[in-house]
Amino acid sequence: MMASFFDQFMSPSLLGIPLMALAFVLPWLLYPSPAPRWLTNRLLALQGWFINRFTSQLLSPANVGGHKWALILTSLMLFLISLNMLGLLPYTFTPTTQLSLNMGLAVPLWLGTVLVGMRNQPTVALGHLLPEGTPVPLIPVLIIIETISLLIRPLALGVRLTANLTAGHLLMQLIATAAFVLLPLMPAVAITTSIILLLLTILEVAVAMIQAYVFILLMSLYLQENV
Repeated sequence: MMASFFDQFMSPSLLGIPLMALAFVLPWLLYPSPAPRWLTNRLLALQGWFINRFTSQLLSPANVGGHKWALILTSLMLFLISLNMLGLLPYTFTPTTQLSLNMGLAVPLWLGTVLVGMRNQPTVALGHLLPEGTPVPLIPVLIIIETISLLIRPLALGVRLTANLTAGHLLMQLIATAAFVLLPLMPAVAITTSIILLLLTILEVAVAMIQAYVFILLMSLYLQENV
């Protein structure tokens, strides 16, 4: 029984062919493509309003050099929200519960921000490793600590996204299993458990959007330090 709880996190395959690529392509098919007309439908207007508001809020603290990242950060935000929300549907697979995928998204972007900082302002980028006014005996120790904290940033991004989504999916499955088992034995308790499951599902919808936003927000903060 315990092993079956984790079967939902296994990568799906059909005839030995992994379906991970299909899970990546499907969210983009759900978004409407822009039309050449001046007047469009409400869905396109809402989508454009959301993208503009999100981009302006995310990159307003950054300088002009950081605005070049607007397209990739906004696209990744929509991509993560779509994957997280689609993973809440029954009989679906959530790719963002895989640590390998999240690390594959976090490491290149984090490395890109570090390389941009080293290229544009190497003195400031290296200055983050040693706070001003540090006593001389503590300099080697602080450099090691700051280097470790810098290298652990992509790991924290990937683990945070994976852990939150995995814990939510497991909790939903545990409560659903409990409600199904208790239904013939204690119907009142099963109904109460089902109500809790409904509230938890609403909470998981919020978590799916918030975790995608936190992932991009932290990446933008790393970008602001280096541009």
